[in-house]
Amino acid sequence: METTAPRPRDRQASDYTDLARDVRAAGLLERRYGAYALRAAALAGGFGLVGTAFVRLGDSTWQLAVAAALGALLAQAGYLAHDAAHQQVFASPRANERAALVLSNLVVGLSHGWWMRKHGRHHAGPNRRGADPDIAPDVVVFTAEDGAAAQRAGGFRAWLAGHQGALFFPLLLLEGANLHRGAVAHVLRGGDARHRRAEAAMLAVRLGGLVALLLWTLPVGLAAAFLGVQLAVFGLLLGGTFATNHIGMPIVPPDARIDFLRRQTLMSRNIRGGRWADLLMGGLNLQIEHHLFPSMPRANLRRAQPLVRAHCAARGVRYTEMGLVETFGVVVRYLDRVGIGQRDAYQCPVTQQFRSAR
Repeated sequence: METTAPRPRDRQASDYTDLARDVRAAGLLERRYGAYALRAAALAGGFGLVGTAFVRLGDSTWQLAVAAALGALLAQAGYLAHDAAHQQVFASPRANERAALVLSNLVVGLSHGWWMRKHGRHHAGPNRRGADPDIAPDVVVFTAEDGAAAQRAGGFRAWLAGHQGALFFPLLLLEGANLHRGAVAHVLRGGDARHRRAEAAMLAVRLGGLVALLLWTLPVGLAAAFLGVQLAVFGLLLGGTFATNHIGMPIVPPDARIDFLRRQTLMSRNIRGGRWADLLMGGLNLQIEHHLFPSMPRANLRRAQPLVRAHCAARGVRYTEMGLVETFGVVVRYLDRVGIGQRDAYQCPVTQQFRSAR
């Protein structure tokens, strides 16, 4: 009986299906309640220690160390909210949503609805022009086309784009305040209709409550310094983690058609570092595995890595993994190039083969 050879796109589709079957058979999509309970308990204990230190220190410049610790804990709470939003924590979607809503708004001070809308689009088309909001031009530009547009505009916009690589780390220190601004703006514009009132109330308690507490217990100058340090550490950790995931990886043309395995792998970057990197970056150092299996519990990502790496190697799919310092160097140099409108040659061989492919 005559058989028909599978078409290239059929083979590409089966590439992910085969990997997903192996991952599921290994039990890597099963919930990890114990790991998340331990993480939540450690986080609660950390907040308790910070609160105790804050009360006992009173009017002391050592409060700035407390502020830094609070910023780090809020970043960890942000990672936990991210996990819940991706349905990693509980089997029940409703329980995950409630946990993400409370963690995001009441603990971290970010709008869950705003983040879900933005982050969902990013996962659907990472580094795709016109689809991924994370590479849309803002204070920083991420593509040569947007960098060239900034240079044509001239003035401060051109100067900022031309120096954005050098300014990368100072800008990260402002990312915490920028994230809070985006959350408040989203809620004021109407927000998510299902949770509008809840988000508004929780954000008001979280953001207004912290400012009121600081002004009530500390001198104005020290209160302002505390808030500044907390926001800077929070922005540096959270912004720095997300920046290493995709900046400097190939930019996908709007008309490219890429199968799921390659779309999620080729545009993502893992960070080496073992367990310390898992803790520091909330598991997002294993970005390739996370993008391929967004609902996989964080504790299983490292166990999935050998399967994913071997699967990609067998099919000739580029699997990018770098050290943290090396990655920051790549990010800074990339931002410098695209800021002046210079196209990154590294992108072309990877993405052009998929342009308008059928």
